[in-house]
Amino acid sequence: MVIKVFKNPETLLPALADYVVTHARESIKSSGRFNFVLSGGSSPKRLYELLASEAYKSVIEWQRVYFFFGDERYVPLDHPDSNFLMVEQALFTPLGISEKQTFVINTALAPAKAAHDYEQRIRQHFKNGDCRFDLILLGLGDNAHTASLFPHTDVLYEKKALIKEIFVHEVNMYRITFTAPLINAAHAVAFLVFGSSKAEAVRHILKDTKNIEEYPAQLIHVENGELQWFVDEAAAGELDVGSMQ
Repeated sequence: MVIKVFKNPETLLPALADYVVTHARESIKSSGRFNFVLSGGSSPKRLYELLASEAYKSVIEWQRVYFFFGDERYVPLDHPDSNFLMVEQALFTPLGISEKQTFVINTALAPAKAAHDYEQRIRQHFKNGDCRFDLILLGLGDNAHTASLFPHTDVLYEKKALIKEIFVHEVNMYRITFTAPLINAAHAVAFLVFGSSKAEAVRHILKDTKNIEEYPAQLIHVENGELQWFVDEAAAGELDVGSMQ
């Protein structure tokens, strides 16, 4: 695990964008495609807007990129809370991404069927072999959740399913989420975390005794790949960063 601390989001986001570019180029060179898992939320939106900007839109062969969602709120795809809608507006539409390149969670289905359908499409994409994504982008909630792995939920103990539906009582809605085993199988995972409101959660994940019930993001430990945290000084405010490198 590597923790990279930046002064502010303005310096963090270009560094993470460069990290995405590096992995995209390496994956495309080695396999002809880049399987990229996206996170929802306000922080990743700024990254997507940067990747779609003049500075980055021509440095990746976007037609060779396949996009997936690490989780989704169980709302219609055109709902303001939809992760897909945010990404479509910030990244897909500006870059002219084809629908054939986007694997969207079908929230028109019942939650369990939506999860099953998404898992089957992922397995088909990997031709029923090992489902290893090239890069998974994750965020972190104030309550130490990541993707839709929320505290005190059964999905934290899921070992077999790649995708699972979960009713999250604290937000009173269903979510569809990647499970920890699927995330941990990736070639690379990157956390994007900034802002002082995340400092306590970051400390819990990286310094406290393991307690996945309270701090679900502690479940993320990439088995045969790399795990990097991109955080700003505000989010790292409760860490002794020097000892964590």
